[in-house]
Amino acid sequence: MILAGDIGGTKIHLALYSFAGGKLKSVRDERFAAHEFASLEAVVERFLAGVADCGDAKTQVSEARPGAPSIRHGEIVAACFGCPGPVRDGRLKLTNLPWTLDARDLAKSLGIEHIFLINDLEANGYGIPELAPENVVTLHEGDAAATGNRGLISAGTGLGEALLVWDGKQHRPVASEGGHCDFAARTDREIALLQYLKSKLKGRVSWERVVSGMGIQNIYSFLRDVEEMDEPTWLRKRMTTEDPNAVIGECAENGLSDLCRETMQTFASAYGAEAGNIALRVLTTGGMYLGGGIAPKSLKTLAGGGFMQAFLDKGRLSPVMDTIPVRVILDENCALLGAAAYAEARAAEITGRSERGATAQG
Repeated sequence: MILAGDIGGTKIHLALYSFAGGKLKSVRDERFAAHEFASLEAVVERFLAGVADCGDAKTQVSEARPGAPSIRHGEIVAACFGCPGPVRDGRLKLTNLPWTLDARDLAKSLGIEHIFLINDLEANGYGIPELAPENVVTLHEGDAAATGNRGLISAGTGLGEALLVWDGKQHRPVASEGGHCDFAARTDREIALLQYLKSKLKGRVSWERVVSGMGIQNIYSFLRDVEEMDEPTWLRKRMTTEDPNAVIGECAENGLSDLCRETMQTFASAYGAEAGNIALRVLTTGGMYLGGGIAPKSLKTLAGGGFMQAFLDKGRLSPVMDTIPVRVILDENCALLGAAAYAEARAAEITGRSERGATAQG
C-alpha cells in the first residue's frame, strides 16, 4: 500500500491507496485538525492505528470506518506528503505550523523505508493524470488535441502555481512560488484596489492578496469601504457569524447580493489574468488547470465570461491564448492522488519493483 498526505495549515488529509488494474484504489482516508497534534508523526500514527471515533475532537473523519483495523507499517511500501512551501533536499519548514519536516527523520520514526516530501502544487500536478474524466470541467475548449506544457493555478486559502513540463512522454510538475509575485493591476478598479491594499498592508501586494480566500475578503472590503457598495444588514450578520468566503461565494452564485456578485466577478477577472500570465510564460499548449477549493464552488461565476475574457486579453498574443484549453479540477483528492502516484513511481525507481505495474500486468 501507499500512504499519501495533503498537509495544510489547518488540516492534515491522509489516505491509503492500493492498486487495481494499474490504477490507484482508495483504501481509507481521514482528515485531522493540525493544531491538535505536536508533529506530523503523531498524525500518521493516529491514522495508521485506525482510530475513527467520530466523537474524538482530534480527528475530522471523512471516509474512515469506525473501528477500522490498524495498518502495520510493513504493509506500506512508500509514502509521500504534499506540503505548502519549497522543499529543499527533502526538508522544509511549514509556514502555518510550528513543524519542520525531514523525509529522512520521518522514515526512521515511522518505520517506512521510502518517504518523500514534495510541494503541494507539485502533488496536484502529479494527480492530474490520475483524475477520472468526470472530475474535470472544461471552461474553454481551445485545441484539445494539442500537446505540450501545462500550467496549474490553485486559489484556495492561498494561491499556488506550478508548471507541468512536457518531456515528450509525460508531464513533469515543477513547483513554484508564483503566487507571491507582484500583483499587476490592469483596470481602473484593480488600480484602486492595489492602492487600497498597499495602504492596508503597508507595502507590496502579491497576487495571493487578490486571488485566494483572503483575496476574496480583501476585494469585498474594498468594494464595501471604497466603492461604497451596499452591505445589507442580513449580509453583514452572515459575514460575522459564518465563513465569509462561503457566504460571498454562495450569494454571488445565486444572485442574492450585488456586493458579493461584484466581489466574485472582480476575483474571477484577476484569476483569469494571472492564469493567462502563466500560460504565456511557459506556453501551455497542453492546457491550463484550475485547482484549489474555490473554483469548483464558483463554476457559474467562472463561466460567466470575466475569467476567460481576462485570460484571453493578451494583446497580440490573444489568438495564441484562444488555442489553450482551460479546465477546472473538481476532485478535492487530486493532491492525494498525485502524492500517491509520486511515492509509487519513486519507490519503483529505487527498488526496481512497481506496485502499479504488478497489478496492471496481473
